[in-house]
Amino acid sequence: MTSSVHIWGRMSSINVRKAVWAAQECGVAFTRSDAGMAYGVVQTPQYRAMNPNSLVPTLQDGELVLWESNVIVRYLCARYGAPALGTGLSSLPHNLLYPHDLAHRFDAERWMDWQQTTFNPAGGKAFLQWVRTPADKRDMQVIDQSVAATEPLLHLLDAHLQNRVYITGDTFTMADIPLGCEIHRWFGLPQARPALPHLERWYVSLMARPAARGVLDLILR
Repeated sequence: MTSSVHIWGRMSSINVRKAVWAAQECGVAFTRSDAGMAYGVVQTPQYRAMNPNSLVPTLQDGELVLWESNVIVRYLCARYGAPALGTGLSSLPHNLLYPHDLAHRFDAERWMDWQQTTFNPAGGKAFLQWVRTPADKRDMQVIDQSVAATEPLLHLLDAHLQNRVYITGDTFTMADIPLGCEIHRWFGLPQARPALPHLERWYVSLMARPAARGVLDLILR
C-alpha cells in the first residue's frame, strides 16, 4: 500500500513507538524522521508549525497533521486498519483494529486513556531514573514511589486479562498498542516485579506479532 504517511520522532520515545507499531499493524507504508532530544528538530519553526508543543510524535498524512500519540494510533487504525465505511458494516468481522461496534470501540478507548492518564504517569518516573539518569544521580526514593504507584496497576491489568486474550476480548485492537508499549518499557527496567501470569502471557503474544518487530524488541534508552 502506498501512502503519504510521515512520522516524526525518535524510536527511544514510547509515544513514537506507539505510532510506528500502529502503522506497521495497518500495513501502511510510511517514512520516519528522527526528532527530539539529541536529534533536535522539534524547536525549529518548521516543526513548531506542525506541532506547537515541540514534542514527538507528529504525524503527517497528506495535508493532515496530528499530534498526541494515542490520537495518532486511533487515526491510523481508523483510516488504514479497517474496511472502508459503507462496505456493509453489519457483516464485518469483529477483529478490527478500530472497532465499528460502539461498545467495543469505547472499551478500547477507555483503556487507551487509562494508559496515558494513569499508567504512564505512575511508571514514567522509574523509567526516567533507571534509563535517563546517570547511576550516581539516581534517586531510589523516586523509583520506589513509582514502583509503589505502578504495581497496583499491573495487578489490575493482570486481573483484567485473566479471561481475555487481548485488552478488549478475543481480538487485537488499537487498545493493545499503547498498553503493550507501556509494558515493554516497564518490563525493560532492571528491577524485580511480582508474578503477573496473565499480563505476561498477553505480552508474550504481542511480542510474537510481526508488526511489533522494531518496537517491542528495542532496548530502552
